[in-house]
Formats: sequence, structure tokens, C-alpha cells
Amino acid sequence: MSEAGRDGAEVSEDQSPVADNEVLEETAESEEQRLADDVAPVDDAGVTRGMYIASTWAWRFLAIVAAVVVIGYGIRYLSEVVVPVTVGVLLTALLVPITNGLQKLRLPRGAAAGVTVIATVVVVAGLLTLVGTQIAGQFDSLSTQVGEGVQKLRELGRINFGLTDQDVTNAIKTLREQITSGGAIGQQAAAVGTTATHVVAGLFIALFCLFFFLYQGDQIWAWLVRLFPRRARDKADSSGRRAWVSLTAFVRATIVVAAVDAIGISLGAAILGLPLVSAIGILVFVGAFVPVVGALVSGVVAVLVALVAKGPIVAIVMLAVVIGVQQLEAHVLQPFLLGRAVSVHPLAVILSIATGVIIAGIVGALVAVPTAAVLNAIVNHLAGNDPPPDPPRRPLPGRRHPLPAED
Repeated sequence: MSEAGRDGAEVSEDQSPVADNEVLEETAESEEQRLADDVAPVDDAGVTRGMYIASTWAWRFLAIVAAVVVIGYGIRYLSEVVVPVTVGVLLTALLVPITNGLQKLRLPRGAAAGVTVIATVVVVAGLLTLVGTQIAGQFDSLSTQVGEGVQKLRELGRINFGLTDQDVTNAIKTLREQITSGGAIGQQAAAVGTTATHVVAGLFIALFCLFFFLYQGDQIWAWLVRLFPRRARDKADSSGRRAWVSLTAFVRATIVVAAVDAIGISLGAAILGLPLVSAIGILVFVGAFVPVVGALVSGVVAVLVALVAKGPIVAIVMLAVVIGVQQLEAHVLQPFLLGRAVSVHPLAVILSIATGVIIAGIVGALVAVPTAAVLNAIVNHLAGNDPPPDPPRRPLPGRRHPLPAED
């Protein structure tokens, strides 16, 4: 074979006459390096790559858990401040349209915020006065009905559970002794006094927060955004605005659902001739702000009032009314009003309520679900999983341009 032939054979064996041989060599080297990284131990101590990855995930997970524990402990320690501020934010999401409407009527922003806060206090005080007046006016008849209801419960217990009057009397006597003992009375008085002080202080903090959130909410939010690093400000601002949209939708939809529940159950109680109709309606209205648990508790109270006042037949009818109204709420109102703006899994709802109760009791249960909705909106936004916008409306016949979508 000639020299040229031998040279051509050498070229054909080592290199391709057509391909980019440098690129091929670089690709082969990178592939070999990747395979070596996958199978080779990380260090000389015999730690495999799988163990290295597992340990890396483990210490990062522990760091996240530690951060969550520290934040949770801080929130619980400062719950007397955190809870009123959260309540103020929720009230702001509900009442800011009123302040905006008053401002459009040429009222200064500060005056509009003040009028909104004062009107809210007057409405709440009026509702509490209505309930107190109704209870005071029906106290005598209610006491008689409670006595009759207790006797009916005794009879039901004796028939269905085999309880004798002596068993019921002993249980009541034991409960009375525990309540009237000296230490118990002192502890309860101290606990009631401390709780009342905390409630009053939290109420004033919530009202002050409500006023300044309505008055200077945009300025406060701009100041908070400036606390973030410059590169993260756009994401922080967009996440906050997405969370505000979710929170506003949740609060307004909950108000409508609570009003429908209160009106439906109160109407049923009035038709059945139950006492304390207004008190039942207000209890149902407040309980609707705690999903699942609030509806259950308020419904049980309405049924118990019916049982004590009118007997088991009317109580069964009242139970049917409560179940019917709550089914209407769960399957019609909430999906229609909330839509895709708020999407929280039922398991997350239960766990958030339990966490809120542990941290701040009843108030924690009230603010737990909106807090979960806000966190869910923020996480989805940062992950790029925002819900798609609603499709535009179709133009009506005879119009060239479609109608603008509602805000």
C-alpha cells in the first residue's frame, strides 16, 4: 500500500473527514466526565454520590424545619401583636372599597378612613347590643325552657343510655364542686381578667392598624418592599399584590357566604318559633369565618336551642335546615364566588385551623385559613403557577369591540 493510502487509513481510523472532530472530542470527554461523576465516590472516605445527595437534602431540610420552628415560636410569643395586625389586614381587605368610595366623593383619604373605622365600630356595637337586649328580654322564658330541656335530656339519657337520675345528679354535683373550689375560682378570675385585658389591647391595636392601613396602605407597602434587596423587589411586590388579590377575594366571598348562612338559619329558626333568633344568626355569621369547624359549632348550637326550647321533633327539623343551608354554601356559593382566586386543599384548611388554635385560640382559627390562602398564592406565584386569566367576553351582536372584562 502506498504512503497516501496508509495516511488515509490512519485518518479514517482516528478522525472523521466530515465531522467537526474537536466538537466530537469535547462531547465525548464531557460525557465521560458526567458518567465518572455519577459513579465515582465524592471523597476518599468512601462516601458514595447517593449518600452525599441524601445528606445534602437532609441538612437543608433540617435548616428549613428549624427556620419554621423559630418563626412559629416568634409568632406565638408575639401573638398579642401579630393576631391584631392580621385582623386589621383582613378588615382592610373588606372595608377598603368603602374608603375608596368616600374618597371619590371628595372626602380626604384620612377622613374617609376615619369614617370607615367609626362606622365599623358602630355596626359591631349595635349588633352586640341587639343580642344582649334580646337575651335580657327573653331570659325568664329561656330559663324555664332550659329547665324543661334539661329534664328532656335526662329522659333521653335514661331511655337510650340507661342513665339514672342519681348518675346525672352526681355528675352535676362533681362539676359544681370543681367550679366552686377556692383555687379554681381564683384561677378562673385571674384568667378572665388577663384575657379581658388582652382582648381590649388587641382590639385597640386592630383598630389603629385598620385606620393606617386604609389611610396609608400604599405607602406602608412601598416601605416594606424597599426592605428587600434591590434584585428581589419586583418579585416581592408582585407576590404581595397577588396575595392581596387572593385575600380580598377570600374575605369578600366569606362575607357573602356568612350572610347567606346567617339569614337562612335565622329564617328557619324564626319560622320554627325558636328564641334568640338574632343571637343564633350572629353566631352563625361569625362561625362562617372558620371553615368546617365554625359551621359545625354554630349548627350544633342552633339545634341545641331548638331541642331545649321546642323538643326533639323541632330539633330534627332545625338540623335539616342547618344541613340544607350549609350544603348550599359548600356546593353552590363557595365555588361560584371564590372560583380560581382562592384554591386551598381541605387538608390544608384543617391543618391551618388546628395550627391557628394552638397559636392564638379562637382568633387564630379565624385568621388561619386566609393566612393559608395568602401563603398558597405567594408560593404559586413564585413558582410560576399563577391561575390563567379569565377568557375575554364575546362581543355582543352589533358591537365591533368586546366589552372590557370586569375588575
